Amino acid sequence: MAKAVTKAVAPQAKVTKTSVYDVSEHLRTPEEMTAYLDAWLEEAPEDATGIARALGDIARAKGMTQVARDAGLSRESLGENGNPTFATVLKVAMALGVRFHAQVA
Repeated sequence: MAKAVTKAVAPQAKVTKTSVYDVSEHLRTPEEMTAYLDAWLEEAPEDATGIARALGDIARAKGMTQVARDAGLSRESLGENGNPTFATVLKVAMALGVRFHAQVA
């Protein structure tokens, strides 16, 4: 009598497709933009790069070309690889309709 041979079949691995997360796609209202920047300022006040990146995310959400125009800057000067001066940060903040204020820590 012949023995039945069973063959183990390895389960197929599922392929997960991912995409790059871009927070600027989720910043739709001025309130969301303000809350996002405020969270950066509150959670990482010493992280100048992160705060500048948050301003850039908000600028992308509003439209980088329009923000640059409103700030009186070239679009290229707002690039991600730059190291903006404080004057540039203030101009962008004003163009975004954001005001900074001080309070006792």
